[in-house]
Amino acid sequence: MEPAKQKSRTGLILLVFAGVILVAAIGWSVLGSGGAEKKDPSSVASPVPGAPPTLAAIEERTRTTPNDPDAWLALGQAQTDVGRHAEAARAYERGTQVGAGRADLWSALGEARVMASADSPMPAPALAAFRKAVAIDPKDPRARYFLAVARDLAGDHKGAITDWFALLQDTPPGAPWERDLRRTIEQVGKINGIEVAERLAAVKQPAPHPLVPAAIPGPNAEQMRAAAALPPHEQNAMVQNMVAGLEAKLQANPGNVDGWIMLMRSRMTLGEPGKASAALKAAVAANPGAEARLQTEAKALGVP
Repeated sequence: MEPAKQKSRTGLILLVFAGVILVAAIGWSVLGSGGAEKKDPSSVASPVPGAPPTLAAIEERTRTTPNDPDAWLALGQAQTDVGRHAEAARAYERGTQVGAGRADLWSALGEARVMASADSPMPAPALAAFRKAVAIDPKDPRARYFLAVARDLAGDHKGAITDWFALLQDTPPGAPWERDLRRTIEQVGKINGIEVAERLAAVKQPAPHPLVPAAIPGPNAEQMRAAAALPPHEQNAMVQNMVAGLEAKLQANPGNVDGWIMLMRSRMTLGEPGKASAALKAAVAANPGAEARLQTEAKALGVP
């Protein structure tokens, strides 16, 4: 199998699900730190009242307020939504230049560098960004998750599990990444013969936050490595099953706009433009107030 094609299939698995745990960490960081007084980093005027801002509007904000780190954070998030990870990394880099003390920008930068990497699951610049994030805020959940992934990739499975347990102890029940984090601990423990069941049952977590949204379950770093080693036909089956699972969840919860964007991106990556177009129609029908954003991002993805 050609390395580029293998990277594409494995990258699709990551794009569909794994980033959900980590992207959700941004919103939780705001909520968990009394974010009611913080401004929404994506609060940009939209041409449709009540609809999320378009990518063009967010880009315009960075031009009119280039020294606002929240503008660059919003741009990076929007570019990540449409799979433009290298561009997202550049946006976050600009954000760290004007907001050097922002842990969320550094951990977002690290994630974007991971997603944009063509030859390494944990490139050195990404690792450096995660380390910078935890130096600023030792509680940053996304950076902590990825730093544990780095330990696991280096073969220190016990150390990675210890770090994930520490993150779980700081994770309120129902947080967007909790279920996936528990699954990561369970599966990495099972693969490496490390007992974790009793520790998972005994772990004490803080009180839940009333505004925590539901998560979309997804694979962990160990699953990603296993997927990369599968024969092409098994990789294809795994991806198809995951995308079908996402589609089923959206039918049950059609108000998840980000989920529809992930589904469109997945269908286009699989070479299924007709199904991507059908997903766009279903998304707009279920979320008429978000049509402007859905149409803009569908166009960026090449959805017919």
